[in-house]
Amino acid sequence: MALTLAQPAHSELVIRKSRFIGCVQAVPDREHAQAIVARLRAGHPQAAHVCWALLAGGQSAANDDGEPGGTAGRPMLEVLRRQDLEGVLATVVRYFGGVKLGAGGLVRAYTDAVAQALLGAQKLPLRRTLALRCAVPYALEGMLRRELQQAGALLGDVIHGDEVELAFSVADDAAAALTARLNEAGQGALRWLD
Repeated sequence: MALTLAQPAHSELVIRKSRFIGCVQAVPDREHAQAIVARLRAGHPQAAHVCWALLAGGQSAANDDGEPGGTAGRPMLEVLRRQDLEGVLATVVRYFGGVKLGAGGLVRAYTDAVAQALLGAQKLPLRRTLALRCAVPYALEGMLRRELQQAGALLGDVIHGDEVELAFSVADDAAAALTARLNEAGQGALRWLD
């Protein structure tokens, strides 16, 4: 079963005068990951490298950010894979200390920075969710909200217009049962939206 992280976890290593600041955190996709990396670059303008690895379904990627090819991003990605993680970004900010580490030293430093951060991370089973939207008359809003709460669905946007439109997400494995209950309780008055 794939795992994700409850909250970001950090590490800091000093290896032959170079400082490696590692972080692992849950992210939904590559776009969010790249925004985090951009913030790290802006927050650490004196850093020599901001390397990262992302495991997020079909959006997996690794970036060495100027380190010799295959010495940073790929090894970081392998650490995430070995831990059976999904939807996780690993970043390592390196401040160069003036001593070259060689390819093997770089691989060890970057993998150790990620592994140390993962030691302090709380891992949770990854539950896939399905995003849904429906519209109901005002008289059925209370029933719909109760059913969503009972199913453990996460309520999103609610729009009050001629009728009430609700967006929500629910665990993949609970979606079919919830939609069947809502269709039955709505007695034909509930409309599913794209």
